[in-house]
Amino acid sequence: MPTILLTQGFRFFFFSGEGNEPPHVHVEHGDKIAKYWLQPVNLSSSEGFRSHELKKVRSLIIEHHELFLEKWNEYFSN
Repeated sequence: MPTILLTQGFRFFFFSGEGNEPPHVHVEHGDKIAKYWLQPVNLSSSEGFRSHELKKVRSLIIEHHELFLEKWNEYFSN
């Protein structure tokens, strides 16, 4: 479960066995978790996050979009 980014209390990461899915990132904050597709950036699932928090998460994903795609491709191309 490689961590890609820690910022503002959010941890963005991948699960190792998910390379067969389209590029996406998981995010957790405390006991809350969500999954976002990267192309385009869309919410896939969420548990515990409120709507204003999901907006913040989405904006962070957009801000770091190139990093997430780069790390996804590096990790799952091996």
